[in-house]
Amino acid sequence: MELLIQTLIIGGTGLVCAAILAVAARFLSVHEDPRVEAVGNLLPGINCGTCGFAGCGEYARDIVLHGAPINLCKPGGSEIAAKIGASIGVQVPTDERQVAIVLCKGDDGAVKRGVDYNGLLDCSAAQQIGGNGKPCRYGCMGLASCARSCPVGAIEIRKGLAIVHPDLCISCAKCVSVCPRKLIRMIPESRSIHVLCSSMDRGPDVRKVCSVGCIACTLCAKAVNNQGISMKNNLAVVDYSVPLSDEGVIAKCPQHTLEKRVGGKGVCA
Repeated sequence: MELLIQTLIIGGTGLVCAAILAVAARFLSVHEDPRVEAVGNLLPGINCGTCGFAGCGEYARDIVLHGAPINLCKPGGSEIAAKIGASIGVQVPTDERQVAIVLCKGDDGAVKRGVDYNGLLDCSAAQQIGGNGKPCRYGCMGLASCARSCPVGAIEIRKGLAIVHPDLCISCAKCVSVCPRKLIRMIPESRSIHVLCSSMDRGPDVRKVCSVGCIACTLCAKAVNNQGISMKNNLAVVDYSVPLSDEGVIAKCPQHTLEKRVGGKGVCA
């Protein structure tokens, strides 16, 4: 009898609690705008945070409820922005997709290491002690910090040099922030001519340490009348805001520092 009473009490308590929870769920629940889920389903779901929000779900919620710009998703690019705009009836801004590029060509075949490096496999750590044995103080150290930061594996290390695969790049720019030598830039995918060097040393000094470094001969800048390429601090620098299509300028470089690399989807550097 005592066991039956205890069972009834426990069972009754459970039923009362269930009834209270059912009523609370019915009257206290927050009904979310169904457009939030619709926009969230359009986003890639990577949760990379480059839009400025904690994840795709929060970004979708802010788009629908607070009018956040619909073109902040760099991995999704203009294609996803267009779908979101069509979904909620918002006009889509037209921005060209950006891809990462490492402005250095000095792999282990072009730059000989002065000493063996036995430190941490981290570019920032190596930078604090003067580098990892490569004599160029501006070049890529090849310790893969950028590759490890890439959420989609778009960067590989070839012969001690970081190489970005533009077809895989999602434009998150995480690699830009982790490079201690500021060698990585985000550029419009339509730009294909690049000066793959960041050294600001004088030409003779560059020749001593790298066979493909810019020697400040100015031939490339003169070939385009300083329109798209100009000299800054002993270095030829591409102005990516200016369309540069004359591939003949590449052959002008005696060091083969200039190179054509297509940055669009479906191609590989």
